[in-house]
Parts: sequence; structure tokens; C-alpha cells
Amino acid sequence: MFRKRDGDVADAIADAHRREWAYVLAATARVACDIDLAEECVQDAYVSALEAWTRVGVPDNPGAWLTTAARRKAIDALRRNQTLRTKLPLLVEPITDIGAELSDEESIPDDRLRLVFTCCHPALAREAQVALTLRLVCGLTTTEIAGAFLVSEPTMAARVTRAKKKISGARIAYRVPEIHELPDRLDAVLTVVHLLYTTGHTAPAGATLVRRDLVDRAIDLARMLLALMPDEGEVRGLLALLLLTNARAMTRTAPDGRLLLLDEQDRGRWDRDAIAEGLRLVLGALHAGRPGRFTLQAAIAAVHAEAPSYAETDWRQLLGLYDALLSRWPSPVVALNRAVPVAMLDGPAAALAVVDDLALDARLDGYRYLAAARADFLRRLGRWDEAIEAYQEALQHTENDAERAFLTGRIAECADTLT
Repeated sequence: MFRKRDGDVADAIADAHRREWAYVLAATARVACDIDLAEECVQDAYVSALEAWTRVGVPDNPGAWLTTAARRKAIDALRRNQTLRTKLPLLVEPITDIGAELSDEESIPDDRLRLVFTCCHPALAREAQVALTLRLVCGLTTTEIAGAFLVSEPTMAARVTRAKKKISGARIAYRVPEIHELPDRLDAVLTVVHLLYTTGHTAPAGATLVRRDLVDRAIDLARMLLALMPDEGEVRGLLALLLLTNARAMTRTAPDGRLLLLDEQDRGRWDRDAIAEGLRLVLGALHAGRPGRFTLQAAIAAVHAEAPSYAETDWRQLLGLYDALLSRWPSPVVALNRAVPVAMLDGPAAALAVVDDLALDARLDGYRYLAAARADFLRRLGRWDEAIEAYQEALQHTENDAERAFLTGRIAECADTLT
């Protein structure tokens, strides 16, 4: 069934690319037995859709149309070159009858899950996991991925190519892990999605604070994982964390682009629907068993979301949650974030002592938020000269324009106090 609509074919294809890319590629990979061939066939299917949908209208189920077209292109390619499957390493067992059409009842969501776990196999370096997830699951171009992570296009292209070769050379299976393999593999998947979100939440560089495209991709991936793995507590925890954090998105900058910290934000403008959904997910994740690091981070975000004001935040509960998170995930970044409730409960001097101890951790060398946190506690203690020096250090490691403007303003405030 087709809907004949004028002027919306391009929009329909763009929407299908965002929503259906992973479905179509995952289903096609099973037929093609090779990721590169599957990608080529899917791209050709989208090109064919532009011509066909303009002529006859947009189908009621664009994803099914694209999947059928891409599969048929893969089957045709294999027919033209029967030796292809012996020349290229396989990701899955070859199908015995290339001409056999796959049933419409086939479980596409399982295929999509296979694709996600293939991209995030622990044999791949984390940077390769991120690149492959963005390329294969999200459908981003190499140029877009390179721009998101501040590397050249040739560098990112080489990174993606190496990852694909590693999958082929190591004969990494295109499948959902067995139960005993799931914990390590799932953690890699969740970590990649979280890294994607944090990269978009505060862009490493550029004129804007947020990369909405990366944020939206991460939330879409988290929702997809929850739909495919609804019983996994950490999947719920990750989606809750992203929703609760993103609920504050509209209040993180002033109309003039100035960065607003949590205590300056208008809580009346927070997305209450996202907060309500996030809180439900947090409760479900906490009831699913011993909470993992994403669930605990979501619980921290929930405390902030429920607080009527910054001053009225339950800082004691936050400190307990950070302690639990540190025991579960002994990260120096978590320890740095824990300094915030320490400052609220015991004063900035106690928090400064925590930060100074963390400065000895080589893992935080060059981490801009370490210097920024130290500067803030020094400012609150009235140690203006030292605060200026720390803000200047943070500025040296910051390339985002909104953050640079904020730090520059703080330096000016401290300097004005000295005069």
C-alpha cells in the first residue's frame, strides 16, 4: 500500500534513515554474509526509494520496503558473483539457497541486536566500538563521525576499516552473546551509548554547547536496547540516566548562549514528561537486582530532578549514592563529581582537599573539569589569585566556546574582586 503525497518524499526517506537504518542493515547483513556488501546494498535501497517513492508514493511501511529492496540487491549481488562468499570472510553461516526469499515473520529486532553486539565486541578497542556503532547502527557518514570526535576523515575511515577487518579476521560471530558472555558484552554496548551521549551533551569543541544530533542518536539507541532487552536492569538505568540528564537541556544556557550551572537553571522549564519516565525507569532498574553503575548514576540524576531547588537538594543522599557508585565503579571522574556534595555538606575546604588528592591521579591529567572544580572551590574560599590560576588552567584544556566564555567570565569576576 502506497500513499501518494507531494513534497514529502525526501522527508520520508530522511525519517526512514533515522528510524529504520539499523533494522534494514541488520536484516541485510544476514543475507549478504558481509557487512561491507550489506552497507552497499542498503545505501542502494535508499537511492532506489527516492525514485520509486517519488513515482508511486511513500509506502505505509517504509522499513519493510527498504528491507526487501536491500535484501534483493544483496541476493542479486551474490548471484552475480558466487565466489564472493569464499573470497571474503563470513560473519554468519552462508545461506544454502541464495534465491530464497526470507520470511516476513523473521525476527528483525534480533538481527538488530546482533548488529549492536557485533559493533561492541570486547575484542575491538573502545574507539572502534564507538565508530562502528555510529557507522553501522546509526548510519552516520565517516565525515560526520570524524567531525563528532575531532579527527580527520581519513583517520576515522581507517579506524572503521580496521574495525571491520578485525571482525572479519577474528571471525567474530554476528550473533547475540550467550548468557555467560552477556555481562561483558552488554557493558561495552552501554558504555558506547553513554559515551555517545556525553560527547553530544557537552560538545568537545565548537560554538554550541550541545550536539543535538549525537544526543538524539544516543537516546534512540538506548530506547532500542530497552525494547530488545526489557528485563536488563542496566539498560533501564542507562535510558533513565539519559532522559533525566537531557530533561535539563533547555535550561543549560541563557538566551545569549551563556552557560548556566545547575544552581542557576529554571527548574520550571525542565522536561517533566522526561523526568517522570526517567523516574519510572530508575525504580524498575533498582528493583531488578543489585544496581550497576548506570543505574546508580541515574539515581543520582533522579535526586537532582526531584529537588525543588538547588539548595534543597538531598546532598546526604547524593553522597551515599556516590559512595555506592565508587565502590561499584572506582573512577576518578566519579570521585571528582562526589566533591560537589562534599562541598555542600562539609564546605568548600573539604571538597578542595578531595580535588587536590585527585590531582595526583595521572588518569585526570589534562581533564578540564578537574581544574575547573578546583577553581570553583578556591573562588568560594576567597582565594582569588589561586582561583584565577586554576580557571586559566581549565581554559587551556577547553575548546567549547560556551565553556570558554564561562571560564573567562569567572576569571574576570575574580580579577574584579582583587581590584
